[in-house]
Amino acid sequence: MSMPHVLLSAAVSLDGCLDTRPGEDRLLLSSEEDFRRVDAERASSDAVLVGAGTLRADNPRLRVRSRAPHAYPLKVTVTRSGALDPAWRFWHHGGRKAVYAVGARAHARAVAAVGDLAEVYEVTEVAGDENAAWEAVLRHLRTLGVRRLMVEGGGQVHTQLLQRGLADELQLAVAPLLVGQRDAPRMLGPGTYPGGPLHRLTLVETRPVGDVVLLRYALSRRPGADGRATAADSAWLAEACRLAAACPPSRTAFSVGAIVVAADGEELARGHSREGGDPHVHAEESALAKPAGDPRLRGATVYSSLEPCGRRASRPRPCARWIIDSGVRRVVTAWREPDTFVAAAAGAELLQASGVTVVEIPRYADAAMSPNAHLLSS
Repeated sequence: MSMPHVLLSAAVSLDGCLDTRPGEDRLLLSSEEDFRRVDAERASSDAVLVGAGTLRADNPRLRVRSRAPHAYPLKVTVTRSGALDPAWRFWHHGGRKAVYAVGARAHARAVAAVGDLAEVYEVTEVAGDENAAWEAVLRHLRTLGVRRLMVEGGGQVHTQLLQRGLADELQLAVAPLLVGQRDAPRMLGPGTYPGGPLHRLTLVETRPVGDVVLLRYALSRRPGADGRATAADSAWLAEACRLAAACPPSRTAFSVGAIVVAADGEELARGHSREGGDPHVHAEESALAKPAGDPRLRGATVYSSLEPCGRRASRPRPCARWIIDSGVRRVVTAWREPDTFVAAAAGAELLQASGVTVVEIPRYADAAMSPNAHLLSS
């Protein structure tokens, strides 16, 4: 059984703290702009998880302002004691809730406390390995339809998932604050991490969000469950390549076609480079702007004749970011972007780090390259 794509999300001070010392008023590290970014990440996830310790310390609602309550992602917590308070705000906002209780005693206690507010699942304890329950939690979440899991803490949860190699992506918002307290909670604790201290993570994005700086790292490359091309994929990608051939010619930009297709096979939109006479518009950008806000985007596939760009010279928002922000979780493409205009655009890596499955069908590369032959040969 496969596992969800696991995104670890946290905001820290410049000295690595999540908050001030226990007992003090909660320190808000994120800017208003970053709160909106986090809200969008929650909205594009199938489930959001926090440890019971975070519920106990912060009593968060975990609201998703951009989604109606009935369309919230699943809200999840994990407990080893089963000591859950039914008055916590977590239970009384949003849609479905799930509790994973480690061990029979914790399960019985959790059912008694919140059994009428959440689905409570028992996870078997593993003697000598208190963190082994995480694999079982993730596999069970996958059976519930969770493909993308956003984990918002606390530090102990982040530490355990990282140490077991179960996280795929880390989004770290660094706030321009210094806490300076020895006993303040920190993002990660001591321990053995995969690869050891010499292992360098893959940085896929850095950008300011208000006065906060977002750092995004790819952590692993666990294969997705649907990484194979289907006959329908081939047909739609061939159509995207034909669309690329209809682009107005240019010597300063590639010709690309893109088509957005819902899970039921209905075409939602299509677009091509320089559509509408705009010399800077990209195909994926044009296509995704048309069905913006359509809930079917979450299950849709983007077919693009060229790898969506991870960086671009003409505008600050690359096509990979358009795809991630739209909620689309799958992209099918024919060939990787060469360094002709932007070196190391790395759009596929940016998409995969955000849990988007990228499927390449190389046999369509010649058809995709054909409208760009004059650029590739120069």
